[in-house]
Amino acid sequence: MISIFQLGGTGRFLTLGLPTARAIGKSDRVDCRRWDEKYAGIEFQPTLPPSQFVAAELTGLRPGRALDLAAGHGRHTVWLAEHGWQVTAVDFSRVGRDKARKLSAARGVDDGQVDWVVADLDDYRPAREAFDLVLTAYFQVGVVLRAKVLAGAATALAPGGTLLVVGHDLTNLAEGVGGPRYPEVLYTPEGITAELPGLRIVRAGRVRRAVEHDGSPATAIDTLVRAERT
Repeated sequence: MISIFQLGGTGRFLTLGLPTARAIGKSDRVDCRRWDEKYAGIEFQPTLPPSQFVAAELTGLRPGRALDLAAGHGRHTVWLAEHGWQVTAVDFSRVGRDKARKLSAARGVDDGQVDWVVADLDDYRPAREAFDLVLTAYFQVGVVLRAKVLAGAATALAPGGTLLVVGHDLTNLAEGVGGPRYPEVLYTPEGITAELPGLRIVRAGRVRRAVEHDGSPATAIDTLVRAERT
């Protein structure tokens, strides 16, 4: 059953000025260059926090091997490493990877704790049953590519492993602020759970986070799905 729930956390959302979802969805060389340019223009922030939902869902899990898909500039990879995980971080932007490594070094993460992989997720194939945790956060692409990546994520889970998916929700178009404006790349809890037929769904619903929009408090709406391989 799909439930609607809200997690706590009233910290302001950090706006990073990244490309729109349409740029993400094509996943080709041109888009990679665009992401490289965008990451190059982002001011380095050594205290960059993880998503409040990632932190809330994963705090307390026993550390093991983690796979961070679409790792970007590394905020979740570094947070996981700080909490004892051995992380494989995958993204197609070399500039994002370099920023992530800089963040990792600034936060004192051991060099051997993260394997930084530059790869397009349309081509990347993770090892089967190799990870205790797979995370994909705000990977806003078309349904075909998303389903392909989530299928690979599911097969990468070891027995007992956890998959966490967080992304901008379709209802955010009418009821929230920020995020992509293209419905084809937005999530719904039902859509994500349907793409994980071999996993046990632990939690699926919409979550709300406090953001700042045009100088005033506002709300953004995300999909959050947590699943396990039994």
